Amino acid sequence: MTKIFCDIADLSLIRKFYKKKIVKGFTTNPSLMRKAGAKNYESYSKQILKICIQKPISFEVFADDQKSMIDQGKKINTWGKNVFVKVPVVNSKNKFMGNVIKELNNHNIKLNITGVYTAKQTEKILKVVNKKIKVIISIFAGRAGDAGKDPVPEFINSIKLAKKFKNVEILWASVREPYNYLQAKQLGCHIITIPPSIITKIEKFGKTFDQLTKETVKAFLIDSKKSRFKI
Repeated sequence: MTKIFCDIADLSLIRKFYKKKIVKGFTTNPSLMRKAGAKNYESYSKQILKICIQKPISFEVFADDQKSMIDQGKKINTWGKNVFVKVPVVNSKNKFMGNVIKELNNHNIKLNITGVYTAKQTEKILKVVNKKIKVIISIFAGRAGDAGKDPVPEFINSIKLAKKFKNVEILWASVREPYNYLQAKQLGCHIITIPPSIITKIEKFGKTFDQLTKETVKAFLIDSKKSRFKI
């Protein structure tokens, strides 16, 4: 089964979605933290951890050099046993962060490698991780699609490569629509991380095409009446 993680940093929404059985974990990033109004990264993360006590949650490093990433990763790891340290596959200069991944992983730190787009990147990651400590590889499907790239072959090949590692999970990231959940399941992705609004739509799966047709036509009719349109 493909596990659903909730991609969010808003405290009230984390509190709401933590209670849902469908949600098996959480992911965050500096952009979501900023949007949620976080001023102090560490103190805000610890507020999240007071809500998210047991389910896995990823907090991202935001340094750009390897030494600072390693230092930040080690510190983030101390915040909780359910914490995954999120590390970008490359820094802003497009340098592979293999040394960071290897160093943190060898210190028994659970990792979520983010910003991945290709199976070649997955292969490079797998060469530096061990086979004991949990590692998530987050492949950005939606952003690839936005750029006119088909992410599916990258998932197929990445999942195939990861089969040799029982501790490695492939995650479908940057969801664009509820149907992505079904795509991720069909491909055999271990995890998909989804914003709250789309999780709510997934919970309502099951309508027939006839129901959808009727609801669509009814909505158009209601709006035309509200606007008092005439021909």
